[in-house]
This record gives sequence, structure tokens and C-alpha cells, in this order.
Amino acid sequence: MLNLLLQLWGGAFYLLNKFFFSRAERAVSVQIQRSQLILAWSCYLVGLPPWVFIFISERNWIAAAVESSGVPAMIMGLIAARQEQVSFHQHVWLDYLARLMVVVGLGLSFYDFGGLTTLNQVWELGVAAGFLVGTYLLARQKAQGYFWLVVGNISAAALMMRQGYFVLMAQQLLSLLLVADAYWVRKRR
Repeated sequence: MLNLLLQLWGGAFYLLNKFFFSRAERAVSVQIQRSQLILAWSCYLVGLPPWVFIFISERNWIAAAVESSGVPAMIMGLIAARQEQVSFHQHVWLDYLARLMVVVGLGLSFYDFGGLTTLNQVWELGVAAGFLVGTYLLARQKAQGYFWLVVGNISAAALMMRQGYFVLMAQQLLSLLLVADAYWVRKRR
């Protein structure tokens, strides 16, 4: 029962995150776009704890560390959405923290499994690359971030399928539609 509750909580808020990103791309005013971005980043933060719990419980160290390291990118996204002009140089420590967490996750995974030895670790690397690069680019208002989110979504869906978290797998696949929609709307502008 707890397993299902965690999947519904994490999956719903991550899906809402993509929904609000898509709406932000369609916004007719800067004010509406900002409010949608604030909702998007906030939903991601609310949905983060169950994902991290599931990743840790499955010994998905890379994914757990990377998801946790995404908090700085989320905060940067919130800051960017709340301010008209953002100097990312003021928040350079957030980038260093995210990079440090990637190293920690890789170290834990390689220690636990004796190197890169499982297919799950490969999927985790896809989650890591897609998530970190995608959120980093989106926080800087770059449309290429959506392509990286697709890599992360596909990798996470495959990982969740292999581990029997079918609600989260379905959520990741549904997210692909919203990510693609947000990308195409952004490119049409």
C-alpha cells in the first residue's frame, strides 16, 4: 500500500510539473508564464521525496543523488520565475552543488556494485543526464532542455519498469507527451 501511495504522490506531482511547464509555454503574458513556472518548479519539489525514497530503497544511488541534487536547479528555476532579471552568476554555488551530488551518486553506485555492472546503472545514467542537463537548461530558458528531459523520461520509465513500479513508468511515458508539447510550443514562438 505504501509503495502505491508513494508512486501516486511522486508520479502525480511530476506529471503536474510537466503540465505546468506546457502551460507556461502557452502563456499569453509574462505574468501568467511566471505563475505557471512557479507552479511547475513547486510541483517538482513536492513530488521529489517519494522518488528519492523509492530510488534509495532500490539501491538506485545515481538516480537518488541526482534527483536530490536537482533541488538547486529547482530553486534556481523558482528564482528565475520570480525575478525579471536573474544573474545566474549570483547562484553559481547551485551548479557546484549539483555537480558534487553527481560525483557522490556515482561513487556510491560504483562502490555498492563494484563498478558499472548492471543495466539499471546504465538507465540511471540516462536519468542523470536527462534530468540534470534538462532542468539546468530550462532554468536558463533554453528549449534544448526539453530534449534532455525526454532522455531522462525514457530512462526513468525503463528503470521503473524493470523494478516493477508501473505507475511511475506510466507517468514517465505520459510526461513525454507534455514535454514534446512544451517544446513545440516554445519553438513556434
